[in-house]
Amino acid sequence: MTAVTTTRPAPPPTRRGGRSREIVLFLLAVALIALHVIDDNFVQPEPGMAAGAHLVSGLVPLALLGGAAWAYPRLPGGARGALALILGVLGLAAGIEGFYYAREVGPSGDDFTGLASLAAGVLLLGLGAVTLWRTRRTEGNRAWRYPRRALLALGGAAIAFAIVLPLGLGYVTTHVGRAVVPPDHLGVAHEDVSFTTADGLRLEGWYIPSRNGAAVIAFPGRNGPQKPARMLARHGYGVLLFDRRGEGRSEGDPNSWGWGGDSDVKAAIAYLRRRPDVEPGRIGGLGLSVGGEMMLEAAAETEALAAIVSDGAGARSFTEDMDQDEAPLGKWTLGAVMSAAKTAAVAVSSNQAPPANLRDLAARIEQPLLLIAAPNAPTGEQLNRGYARAAGASATLWEIPESRHVGGLEARPAEYERRVVGFFDRSLAAQSSSAIRAAATAAPPVSTGR
Repeated sequence: MTAVTTTRPAPPPTRRGGRSREIVLFLLAVALIALHVIDDNFVQPEPGMAAGAHLVSGLVPLALLGGAAWAYPRLPGGARGALALILGVLGLAAGIEGFYYAREVGPSGDDFTGLASLAAGVLLLGLGAVTLWRTRRTEGNRAWRYPRRALLALGGAAIAFAIVLPLGLGYVTTHVGRAVVPPDHLGVAHEDVSFTTADGLRLEGWYIPSRNGAAVIAFPGRNGPQKPARMLARHGYGVLLFDRRGEGRSEGDPNSWGWGGDSDVKAAIAYLRRRPDVEPGRIGGLGLSVGGEMMLEAAAETEALAAIVSDGAGARSFTEDMDQDEAPLGKWTLGAVMSAAKTAAVAVSSNQAPPANLRDLAARIEQPLLLIAAPNAPTGEQLNRGYARAAGASATLWEIPESRHVGGLEARPAEYERRVVGFFDRSLAAQSSSAIRAAATAAPPVSTGR
């Protein structure tokens, strides 16, 4: 008889204090990510933001990083490799902010620690792959080992796709906003303007003076709304375009999902109500994509927005994702997990709870509402059917099957102009002198910003 012996791979060489090079590299990478979290949230927050406003977005990641640093040396090889890969993805997500702003406007502020976090993410990905390879099982039946590895790989990929990537997406979309003011292609005389939100943020933008006594907020930003702004200006409307919080020259933290953006819309309404060229009660809003969602929320909370066009509104959190008839990858399976992870990450990273469901908000809108949707676009615009039903008689839904997301003006330019301008002409028609006096003496809307 011949005895067969198997051996496990030798542990990595050790150094000071008996810690392996693997553990030292892991702790170094985690420390670099933690340094950026501290720098970004507490040392050098965005202009207009105080460190105290970032308690959740700062302390929760630091607690998780601390827990990972404590647990790593105590885990078996496979778990260590998986943890390093997970934190590597999140380190890359945290570093994208520094890379983007350094590329667009040059490195400054917390961009340097962001670039260090990016390097730490690359280090952790390499460390995780090497650790998984070095600690793999080499004993036992090969017919079982390889299927087992394949199953573990599939399970890891599913976890990465359903949880880790949405967590990273939630972080990036609450830390990266348009860094510069886009080129000015308005082709219409306009002014540089600024105003302040209820929570003290200075927002900057452009204003085309009104020639008919009415004005429309075209939102969000100063890029996408330029075409509809030119269209409205041809018909005499004043148009306000501005950088939303955290973008361009405006203060605050960015949020690509628009959470809290209703405060920006309300500040814009207050600014227009002070303009001598705008008559009381003749302020409307035209929102594109996430801007349409913010217009719906603002209209549900203040009657000072007299008419709303929402073009391309979709889903912005878990509750709306679950309202879709055909949720991506299954409503109550992988799609639900992905949406929940993304919503949780956005909530933590933005220091605020998810906003109310847009269908519930639409039910509170009494002003005239025109919903424009591309039902075949993969952005959840079928939800506008539910928003229209909830709003009831005040709402009109116009679907453009051949349009891409917010592409109605390009797909049907003449009809888009006729419908949108006609809607504002009817909804923002000049009021009687008594109605104007009553609106002028009305108290300004109360901000309910979270």
